[in-house]
Amino acid sequence: MEILEQITGLKRRLTWFLKQFDDCVKTAPSRAHLRTYVNGQVSDLERKSVEPMALEAGVAPRTLQEFLGLHRWDHEAVRRRVQQIVARDHAHDNAIALIDETSCAKKGSKTAGVQRQWCGSTGKKDNCVVTVHLGYGAGDFHALIDGDLYLPEESWHHDRDRCREAGIPDEVLYRPKWEIALELLDRTMDNGIRFRYLAADELYGAASRFRCGVAERGMIYVVEVPKSQMGWTKRPRVIAPEDAPRTGRPRTLPRLAKGAKAARRVEKLWRRGGPSWQCFHVKNTGKGPVVWRVRRARFYPSEQGLPGEECWFIVVCNVITGETKYFLSNASEQTSLEVLLHVAFNRWRIERIFEDGKG
Repeated sequence: MEILEQITGLKRRLTWFLKQFDDCVKTAPSRAHLRTYVNGQVSDLERKSVEPMALEAGVAPRTLQEFLGLHRWDHEAVRRRVQQIVARDHAHDNAIALIDETSCAKKGSKTAGVQRQWCGSTGKKDNCVVTVHLGYGAGDFHALIDGDLYLPEESWHHDRDRCREAGIPDEVLYRPKWEIALELLDRTMDNGIRFRYLAADELYGAASRFRCGVAERGMIYVVEVPKSQMGWTKRPRVIAPEDAPRTGRPRTLPRLAKGAKAARRVEKLWRRGGPSWQCFHVKNTGKGPVVWRVRRARFYPSEQGLPGEECWFIVVCNVITGETKYFLSNASEQTSLEVLLHVAFNRWRIERIFEDGKG
């Protein structure tokens, strides 16, 4: 009986949830179509395309198609409302910001931002659109709370006529993906959401300006970096311009002292010795337990050939497969390894969100 009451109450709760967006969708017919569409998406229909959803609801398919293709609603107000709801109902002292991108394969050349580029959904270079997203993870709750289009530089940014034809405003320009990610964070925090931690893959972790931007916003990051990341486990001596010998052309930039060790790739830091390994049971799956060997050390990433701010460098190696990942974190020296791993491996949440959304 209790389960039956929960199931019958779902429709009422969904209706109440959608009413929170009524002022974002201007007309009553559009609001009705929104409810029809959302109800269809969460139904048990085998095919979630427009026609079966409309027929199931007793609506003319063409009107629902027009709602999706022609009707306008205030998407910025919808995004703002979603973020306000998350801030109101799911605030958490240890909330994690989850940065990732996803792609959607497309045919033709008219879709905004489409070009041949790496497409994660097909696993190869393909004609696709790429979008950068921000997820929110706190306790048992996770949700996608913002996203923006990646506009390729050569094929779109420099071709404003093509942009206008696709409906891209002149003020929308090329931005590196890490810069889009920082803008998503700023926009979300302006709407009341607060994060303590941030996790991202190596595309973002490799960008030192992204890491600095996250730290400046008061967050603790645990980001993956490529095996080619350069740096030192002991800070090399740096000579400031004013300390350089007063011979020859005056120096205006700091440089490594003569005899200082060169930066090394993280994959080559410890051929022998190094910090001791620890084993961590991350989770259980249908294929068995997931166990990683982990070690960490203080580290100075190379930034334009000079040592950057001291941080944690973490190496994790899957006991079964041998897969190895590398992470950097600006967490304090007192932060436990368990906390850093918890943040790093929370990226599964946004991958799950993408999977659910596309399904």
